[in-house]
Amino acid sequence: MPSLKKSIIVIFLLASIFSKAQPLIIPCPEQVEIQEGVFLLTNKTNIISQKSTSDEAKYLANILKKGFNETSKIKTRGTGINLTIDKKLSSELGDEGYSLIVNPESISIKSPTRTGIFYGIQSLRQLLPAEFEYNTCTKSEIEIPCVTIKDKPRFGWRAFMLDEARHFQGMKTVKDLLDQMALLKMNVFHWHLTDDQGWRIEIKKYPKLTSVGAYRNDTQKTRNHPEDLTGIPHGGYYTQKEIKEIIEYAEKCHIRIVPEIEMPGHASAAIAAYPWLGVLGNLKEVPAEFGKLEDSFNVADPKVYRFFEDVLNEVFELFPGGVVHIGGDEVRFEAWKNSKAMNELMAKEGLQSPADVQIYFTNRISNFIDNSGHRMMGWNEILGYNVHEWQNDNDFQTKQELAQSAIIHFWKGDIDLIKKAVSSGYDVVNSIYWNTYLDYNYEAIPLSRAYNFDPIPQGLDKKYEDKILGSGCQLWTEWVPNREKLDHQVFPRLAAYSEVGWTVKSKKDWEKFQMALENLKQRWDKEGIKYATEVEK
Repeated sequence: MPSLKKSIIVIFLLASIFSKAQPLIIPCPEQVEIQEGVFLLTNKTNIISQKSTSDEAKYLANILKKGFNETSKIKTRGTGINLTIDKKLSSELGDEGYSLIVNPESISIKSPTRTGIFYGIQSLRQLLPAEFEYNTCTKSEIEIPCVTIKDKPRFGWRAFMLDEARHFQGMKTVKDLLDQMALLKMNVFHWHLTDDQGWRIEIKKYPKLTSVGAYRNDTQKTRNHPEDLTGIPHGGYYTQKEIKEIIEYAEKCHIRIVPEIEMPGHASAAIAAYPWLGVLGNLKEVPAEFGKLEDSFNVADPKVYRFFEDVLNEVFELFPGGVVHIGGDEVRFEAWKNSKAMNELMAKEGLQSPADVQIYFTNRISNFIDNSGHRMMGWNEILGYNVHEWQNDNDFQTKQELAQSAIIHFWKGDIDLIKKAVSSGYDVVNSIYWNTYLDYNYEAIPLSRAYNFDPIPQGLDKKYEDKILGSGCQLWTEWVPNREKLDHQVFPRLAAYSEVGWTVKSKKDWEKFQMALENLKQRWDKEGIKYATEVEK
């Protein structure tokens, strides 16, 4: 323990020295040049904005009001904090980049897009004292060091996934997470809404999905012991009105929400609500135990396809982000292999194996999603390769080929499967579990391991690098029953993953990141975020 305290003291001292030389921003910007002097920010500082940046101007004004307890004026001309859309910068900064210039007379944030302006504001926030936004800053004027920052992300897909099927977290927690994602310039909230242990999205055509499927009578308490239960019922779901509110909130944070509606496996909650959806159809209630359960959707039944189309049509109406995740992982094939209807389907369509059935099914869903103006995403089992030691290789003799439009969400298997996927023309989001699963403890994935993850596999031919869309970090919540445990698992690793997605490798610096993290922790303290402290092995 003394050595840990000594290390923390050293980091604080280094952070103090370093911050005088260079701003400490997470994720680390691409280019930073320190200038002489400071800009004095006061309650009289105006925000200069045109109509195109009015939402971002209001967002910034709200931040300044938190610090000064007074609303900043938003004007169309003058000096102060200038927000400017300049489309000519697109060749230099792309769709999400920005420039932030602080000089003694003014602050300028420029970008070719509103999103870039928003990200420039996030960097400006981190130049302010950590206590500024929490009504504890007693200064009437804030010195902001003069600096020129030019910045853009390494990857266009920078995601955090929250599983709410296992434990429902609720709207406040989701909005709080979106706030932290925004500060860290993460742009995809992957929302895992259905699984064996709960269905969390209202589907008006099938009300039992939530009246039955959103509630279970008990919950498994300890790993590897399904008989050990809490004795406490658990449930909850989002109405479509609530989902619209969260989507609107995310849009203001420039975050796309990608809903995940699991199919054809992890289907128990839906089958408990409507038994005809399953192959076995013998569930009387939503399961309390976790793991890979026996039944799956009966994809040989035309009624089940109509169910999916009905559900997805309501999902399309809700989510404007353009991508729908269908899961597709960990399908137990035994029920399919013993099903007369499934064997008849295989004979009719010339399918060689259960994996062939899954690809056939996935392509039908993919075509429906494509025709609806959206795009399908799924875990990498949808390619038809066996990545599990508990499955039989004979079940993976395939002749079907997955639709090219599918986005492959890689989480398990040999890394060479990523190379095979991109060379076959697929776009890939790399979320390999041994580097990105936030439900793992800090011995398995310490902060340094999270920080050093590279979504581009070693040895990948450079001509395929643009097929790696980016990365995601995932919080599965089997063992995350409450907010305190959630905070512990997510923070501070979320900050590390933000830099994985944003910062070019040549600019990443572990020691500098640790220093910047101390500033961020002061914010989290004010927010009441119970981040983990023992983060290294």
